[in-house]
Amino acid sequence: MNATLEEIASRIKGAKSVAVLTHMRPDGDAFGSALALSSALETLGIPHCVCDESEIPSNLAFLEGIGRVQKELPGDCELYIAVDSSDEQRFGALADKFRLAAKKHDTINIDHHISNTRFAKYNFVRECSANCMNMTLLIEAMGVALDRKTAEYLLLGLLTDSGNFSHDDVTEETFLTAAKLVKAGADPAALNYNLFRKQPRARADFYVDTMSRIRYLLSDRFAVILITLDAMKKFGADNGMTEGFVDFPLTVDTVEVSASVMEVKEGQYKISLRSKTYADVNKIAGVYGGGGHVRAAGCMLFGDPEEVIDRLSYTVSQYL
Repeated sequence: MNATLEEIASRIKGAKSVAVLTHMRPDGDAFGSALALSSALETLGIPHCVCDESEIPSNLAFLEGIGRVQKELPGDCELYIAVDSSDEQRFGALADKFRLAAKKHDTINIDHHISNTRFAKYNFVRECSANCMNMTLLIEAMGVALDRKTAEYLLLGLLTDSGNFSHDDVTEETFLTAAKLVKAGADPAALNYNLFRKQPRARADFYVDTMSRIRYLLSDRFAVILITLDAMKKFGADNGMTEGFVDFPLTVDTVEVSASVMEVKEGQYKISLRSKTYADVNKIAGVYGGGGHVRAAGCMLFGDPEEVIDRLSYTVSQYL
């Protein structure tokens, strides 16, 4: 059922133990949401853990407290809270454990994706620039004052999911939330440096190599980058190193839709989609069981890479 933030805040404050989890291959909004909630729970003295199946991406390794994220989801917590996750499948290896826990314990879902399936007992889903905007309101509803550490986590999510305030879902509320977080002690300059301007040489070389092979399809309206496991190995890259790769092709004036086709394992590809002005990539991803936002979405495709790109190109052509 849908619930208000006040109802959710009351349920959280009454919990004796909490598990917070977020989606596989987490980005800044995922970890920002999870760690900010963890910080609030710590202030309230509520025993809890933060869980994610993935390795910590290298671009987020600078985060204070990131080392306390664990890969296993305990089965004996009183309350399970999912953040920044549109459906249960996004938990990856933790999905089945979450479903099992949901049979015995209360679950909460706090998210901002248009494709959210309302999979928890209590759901608060509101479209906005970043889920950390929802989390800011929740923490305030919990009666927890924003300190520097919590504000940094929240601003991290806001910066990453808004494209550093460049996406078309950025509103007055986005900037007002950012101002509130800066007032609480978050450092936007340090976050910008660590998120967008700092990189090892290997990442720079990997970026140049990948962009040198951009494919332009559908009269140059669709651009595709292919990231193979061999390339990842060659440059010693992890998933964190590829953050932002999919955005570059959109800077080409003719391109409306950009796709990153990343090999996860042989025959399986993670597709990240972005659009510039009018194409709804949430609907494109939805054709393959994925989803996200109108301008940013993702899905999984299986098969030979050329077949995957051909199928994706045909689907994109239906939305241009």
